[in-house]
Amino acid sequence: MIKTKSLNVVAAVMFFFATTAISLSTTAQSWKEIPAGIHISFASGSVRYAQDVVPQINQRSRWTISAWKGEKVHTQLLIWGKEKIKNLKIITAQLKDQHGNIIPRTAVTTGFIEYVMTDEFKDGCGYRNSRDFDSSLVADRINTTMQSATVAAETVQPVWLSIKVPAGSIPGEYAGTLTIEAEKKYTLGISLTVINKTLPPARDWKYQLDLWQHPAAIARVHQVKLWSNAHFNLMRKYYTMLAEAGQKNITASIVNEPWGHQTYDDYPSLIKWTKKKNGTWAYDYSLFDKYVSFVMSCGIKGRINCYSMIPWKIAFTYYDEALQKEAVFAEAVGTPAYDQFWSIMLTDFTRHLKQKKWFDITTIAMDERPMEAMQSVIALLKKIDPAWKITLAGNYHPEIENDIYDYCIASRWLFPEHILAKRKREGKISTWYTCCTEPYPNGFSFSPPDEHVWMGWYTAATEMDGYLRWAFNSWTKDPLRDSRFTAWPAGDTYQVYPGPLSSIRFEKMIEGIQDYEKIQLLRDEYKITKQTAKLNELEAALKKFELNKLATISAQETVAEAKYLLNQ
Repeated sequence: MIKTKSLNVVAAVMFFFATTAISLSTTAQSWKEIPAGIHISFASGSVRYAQDVVPQINQRSRWTISAWKGEKVHTQLLIWGKEKIKNLKIITAQLKDQHGNIIPRTAVTTGFIEYVMTDEFKDGCGYRNSRDFDSSLVADRINTTMQSATVAAETVQPVWLSIKVPAGSIPGEYAGTLTIEAEKKYTLGISLTVINKTLPPARDWKYQLDLWQHPAAIARVHQVKLWSNAHFNLMRKYYTMLAEAGQKNITASIVNEPWGHQTYDDYPSLIKWTKKKNGTWAYDYSLFDKYVSFVMSCGIKGRINCYSMIPWKIAFTYYDEALQKEAVFAEAVGTPAYDQFWSIMLTDFTRHLKQKKWFDITTIAMDERPMEAMQSVIALLKKIDPAWKITLAGNYHPEIENDIYDYCIASRWLFPEHILAKRKREGKISTWYTCCTEPYPNGFSFSPPDEHVWMGWYTAATEMDGYLRWAFNSWTKDPLRDSRFTAWPAGDTYQVYPGPLSSIRFEKMIEGIQDYEKIQLLRDEYKITKQTAKLNELEAALKKFELNKLATISAQETVAEAKYLLNQ
């Protein structure tokens, strides 16, 4: 038995090296066969193009696109050749219609797409060694800070091209050029149709986006002191970027390590807990107040989600004046000691939030906690103040649904139709999430880009309000080079890069949110104007967005089939 197994392993290894050699040989030959000189073409924004493989595309010198006023659209530009390309520059220009109306040059932006290390889904959740997973370089990071680039011989350089159509644009047909400078200049064309419909600004989007923020990661990567002025100045760029994607929630930690320190960086509490020598408790909210006010000033004002009364490890740290050191409270949820510990804090916290006029937008938030523990905490919160709001991301539990204001269910669940309708009438928020569990749809650094677009359509199809994801910026040790993590598939812990720099994933997520907003606006328009045929066509297209269909039909294909309905 052992011998047979060994032979199988040897055969597998030999097959791997043989197929790899054939692949490398084929790749080398394909580079030899292309004509000399620089090759340039527009390409799909829905594909991650390999760095070392000659693009198998029909070369195009013009990008033709339609967009609403206020919408951001994008594509890719590919540049490659046999020889090294030095000092590559991309120069944008204004777009103009036949009447002289313009879309300014500032609305047209480019970024060199860079490659990071990724792995594969395989077993999904669970601690992993990188040597056990197939790792490769993948196109993801979008570097808008580089003025020029050097492209190695036999290498593909993708470029991300975006147009943010100003809300005040005059509808019509616009044209312009894109200039690529290398050893000489190359000119490509852009044709943009601006449709007479307006997408509202991100602050007015109805989509409930909740990407959890990790402030300590920003301090570590930029090598500044946590909570220093320099730290807050750096965070502003990231949080503004997130607000411009339509983010609604502030992730506020009210205890140390709400997720049991599964992340690379610490997750400290924004509230300082102190047990006085006389046995009473004091709570310092100064950092909490500063942080929440700061995030609001960046444009994220929907809710303050406070994590958590039920962390992944019941171990609440505080400073004990009598002992002159940190201490830990570890009594189980639901015990009299636990209820007393939290009752004192919640009573004081409620008073403080009402004083700040934040109570109505604050929730106590839990992540994937058991129903019994949730029932205990719900009862305790209601005793303190019946108006307390509660957030839960996890399984669907009909027993506690009515008590959850902001309920985010895992992708394998759906809200019952009548429950979802009831929640809408009550003004409650009903969303869904993905994590390391789902091979698709997802936002890993190796996920097909249009899976993020697909999510926006799926949210509309299921009549839910939005999408949650851990996390916005919980970075790995070396996030600019390596998106792999010790516990989950690569890229699971962050959607943007230090800089801040965007990613293909993040831009595609915004595209999906824009589509969601457009769908809602068209639904309303068609109902008001009684365009029943158009409404039925749109709803029929939405019915194709089912999770189980992704096993056989790609997100790219499904999205492409439905997109035209938004720009008629």
